[in-house]
Amino acid sequence: KCNSFQLKRSTSSGSVSMSSLCVHQYSQMEIADLDTDNVSPPSKMRKPQIKRSNSLKYSISMKSEKSIELPIGFKNGDSSSVHRKLQKKRSHSSELSCVSKKRDCSLHPSWGNLHSVQKEEGRTEINITDTGHSREADTITHQKKFKLNLMKTFKCLDGVIKQEKRTLLNEIYTELYITEGDSREVNNEHEVRQIEAACRRTTTEETPIQCNDIFKPLSEQDKPIRTVLTKGVAGIGKTVSVQKFIVDWAEGKANQDVQLIFPLPFRELNLMKDQKLSLMELLHVFFKETKETEMFSWEKVLFIFDGLDECRFPLDFQNTVRVCDVTESVSVPVLLINLIKGNLLPSALIWITSRPAAADQIPSECVHRVTEVRGFNDPQKEEYFRKRISDQSLANNIITHLKSLRSLYIMCHIPVFCWISAAVLERMLCEAESGEIPKTLTQMYTHFLIIQINIIREKYSKKQESDEEMFLKLGQLAFEQLKKGNLIFYEEDLRECGIDVREAAVYSGVCTQIFREEFGLHQSKVYCFVHLSVQEHLAALYVHLMFKMTKRNVLEHSRSFNAISDVHKAGVVQALKSETGHLDLFLRFLLGLSLESNQKLLQALVTQTGSSSQSTEETFQYIKRKISEDLPTEKSINLFHCLNELGDDSLEEEIQRYLKSGKQRKLSSSQWSALVFVLLSSAQELEEFDLNKYTSPEKITDLVLVKVMPVIAASRKANIQCHTFKERGWSALVSALTSETSNIRELHLAVNTLDLSWKKLTDSGVKCLCAVLENPHSKVETLRLQQCGVSDEGCAALSSALRSNPSHLRELDLSYNNLGDSGVKCISALLENPHCKLETLRLWDCGIPDESCAALASALRSNPSHLRHLNLSKNKIGDSGVKCLSALKDNENYKLQTL
Repeated sequence: KCNSFQLKRSTSSGSVSMSSLCVHQYSQMEIADLDTDNVSPPSKMRKPQIKRSNSLKYSISMKSEKSIELPIGFKNGDSSSVHRKLQKKRSHSSELSCVSKKRDCSLHPSWGNLHSVQKEEGRTEINITDTGHSREADTITHQKKFKLNLMKTFKCLDGVIKQEKRTLLNEIYTELYITEGDSREVNNEHEVRQIEAACRRTTTEETPIQCNDIFKPLSEQDKPIRTVLTKGVAGIGKTVSVQKFIVDWAEGKANQDVQLIFPLPFRELNLMKDQKLSLMELLHVFFKETKETEMFSWEKVLFIFDGLDECRFPLDFQNTVRVCDVTESVSVPVLLINLIKGNLLPSALIWITSRPAAADQIPSECVHRVTEVRGFNDPQKEEYFRKRISDQSLANNIITHLKSLRSLYIMCHIPVFCWISAAVLERMLCEAESGEIPKTLTQMYTHFLIIQINIIREKYSKKQESDEEMFLKLGQLAFEQLKKGNLIFYEEDLRECGIDVREAAVYSGVCTQIFREEFGLHQSKVYCFVHLSVQEHLAALYVHLMFKMTKRNVLEHSRSFNAISDVHKAGVVQALKSETGHLDLFLRFLLGLSLESNQKLLQALVTQTGSSSQSTEETFQYIKRKISEDLPTEKSINLFHCLNELGDDSLEEEIQRYLKSGKQRKLSSSQWSALVFVLLSSAQELEEFDLNKYTSPEKITDLVLVKVMPVIAASRKANIQCHTFKERGWSALVSALTSETSNIRELHLAVNTLDLSWKKLTDSGVKCLCAVLENPHSKVETLRLQQCGVSDEGCAALSSALRSNPSHLRELDLSYNNLGDSGVKCISALLENPHCKLETLRLWDCGIPDESCAALASALRSNPSHLRHLNLSKNKIGDSGVKCLSALKDNENYKLQTL
């Protein structure tokens, strides 16, 4: 059968062994032995002893289903026959106390009196009451052992400076903001850009989802959810959410209808990409305790594939062979594809996590729910620091400091940045650490690095020369892998940077809060920095130090440079060339390291020579010239962040003075960029953006419209009055309004000519607008298109778009457009749509003839429940038209208040 397999008891008895799962957390994570006060492990854990070979031998039972009492396999259904039999036989219950010393809890309602746990001489003893169903009891026993092993792997979360001080996940865990979304669009922008955009996104209409509820349908949904794809930027909390889900399940707190959870990180699966295994064999390798059970009748299991973005093998969903048999040996990619498609174990649940840029590797038809981890919202940021810092007065000081610096507080959406900030600010504010309190990203990360260096020197008595060599090699690794877009590395990646395996072991042992070595399958190793931003900082540090020490610019090998400003210029050029902005944060760090305060900090790592004040001034002027060019707004914004890292805010101050003056004048390109940066950096939500507050309609060009589009998308209301809307400006408006992060609810385009550059095709302009309105992300509630030259053709396109996405628009104003009879009929077709929620319709002076009123009246009789205000003034409506509309009053469902 397609969905059955058998796990046979191993011939060897004794301790349970389990592969050491490598989980990419937002902070350094050390898997430690369970505290005997909390959990007694069933056996001593050991690492897997598996040799590399093309063929692995496993103990697989090939018996037919007829030869056993209970079918061995995963099936469709809500509860297993095992559980039903146990519930019938259970005569009384006793509580299982194993996970927490604070409370007793039954990890599964069907365990009843079958299990109790006794601690004796450092081991866990499982007592099974004889019920006459030893196989069922044995199965439940192995489930409990399985849960205990997962608890041992996932219960601890490291996020502290002192390595010996371990933190339990449940002590520090702060609920993350997770939302549901139907978007599968690929976002290749740098993730800091995505975080900055997300912090401007309003959440009033979004439904947050608790981590433990991701497989539960919303109230309006009735279809079961099999496969969930969870997106989120690096370090936002995807893996920690997985960890929390597993721990809560193992403790019996949630999702007890799931009988087994198999976490299979992609970084581990990468090490098996060339092997051929059956699904049973794969599970035996990852979870050795599954070998010990004679049978599994679980009908509901969960496979968790964490870190799709770290996958280093192709997933070809179109041309992969179909596999239904769990004993058939195929490659690991083929196994995964058939699991995700539902060919293998169709009753199993699938959870995949990924950074946004890699999420499109899974076809949309294979995914039943898309969720997004947004990280911490503002209340959750404060909650984290209050949990992380025991001294509440100190926690308040840290929160106040971060709130005063918008760029830092925005970054606190990422949990790992909260961890870094807490590590730095707790030490500096509590222990009277010398130096300026960090105010920029570069200062924060440089302080974090120096704190780690000081800990290393105190603990290992290391000399500055050895530190210098170690961090240069780590910096080179960070830089080379950043160029390739890699966050995880293998031995061959290290060798390319001149780091051998022994050195890597030393680095990971010494720099535990920066660089990690994790054991994968077959004793292979996986390496990574604790977060992408740490990698970017070290990469920038490597480029900076290589110039300071050797006068080499590693960004451009073919040229020689005499000043650090030349390195900066090369960095700016490369960052601006990147379409995705993947070097944005690297550039901020590279420029920020030249700040005098950071130069002093770096003296603890390496002795530097030469003054950089003159070169820094050259960098200022170069960046300002770039800002004045016709750059995409997001690139201009990043250059303003770079100026902040360098301590120059002169352009911002200039635009602030302009705003306070209340006067209108023609702004330069760089001033428009500064205005956008100031508005988007404001701590206040952008309720309304009126472009005409800053300039008059005749001065608004396409360049201006392109510059301000991020502000329009971030606002709930936007008012744009200008003389000409050309193709470039119109395309920018469509892009802004269809963006996943768009907040716009009310758009007012008044007295505009829609000119798409070749001639005045106003209906074509309306068709572009229709692309916005029919997009599922569009939440426009008010649309005013007065005197826009819309004809019956444009009206037909508008009506069609609104019928496809009718649930948001409440007010439509098409006054002073020549709609005619056919245009009104299109509007009538919209009104009679039962999903249309339009409340106000203004058709003042639209050339509507008398006979058009019959179509309007008919539409309002068929769907009378929403429209409240209808304005038909200054049209060619005679007595017959008035009689048609007046007759509506006799309808018992008549709701019009103004006619």
